[in-house]
Amino acid sequence: MSEELLNTEELNNVTETNDAVEINNAVELNKTEQLLNKLVETIQSKAGEDAIEDSKLNFNRPMIVIDASAWQHELAAMLRDNEQLQFDLLSCISGVDYDDHMEVVYQFYSYTLDNYLMLKVKTNRQSPSVISVKQFWNTADWHEREAYDLLGINFEGHPNLTRILLQDEWVGHPLRKDYVVDKEGLGLD
Repeated sequence: MSEELLNTEELNNVTETNDAVEINNAVELNKTEQLLNKLVETIQSKAGEDAIEDSKLNFNRPMIVIDASAWQHELAAMLRDNEQLQFDLLSCISGVDYDDHMEVVYQFYSYTLDNYLMLKVKTNRQSPSVISVKQFWNTADWHEREAYDLLGINFEGHPNLTRILLQDEWVGHPLRKDYVVDKEGLGLD
């Protein structure tokens, strides 16, 4: 009989724990949705109603896609300095080559507010270019140079946009989909 009581008691504890976890997850999701809505509202107020091409939660974190024409210094400063956002850390910048466009993906974090943001900036493939954000986040320095070196994305206003991984005399940008590898020249043929 005591084993049955123990099992019933354990089952009640598990159920209560699962309920608490579900409630906590719902609260976090609501907080994240509110942050996404705040970001959309704030970006549109600064860059215009048409600035955002897409916005959604991606793995329960805000993700916003904008065109390079909307990605301006005023918007970058606002993401960092706005009291309700305070994205004081830029942890990563990645370049992505798609068939019809390129994207620069920024991963932001706010230490103060414990919030994340993934911002994707779309640019054309023929002459990909976005603004440099090094003046706002120093971590952008080498990340922008890497995206330039490997994908050929220009970061307007970068103080030292030179190759960082490849030799200065290297021709082309090897992570582009249209890059042709000279196997013979590399001794791989």
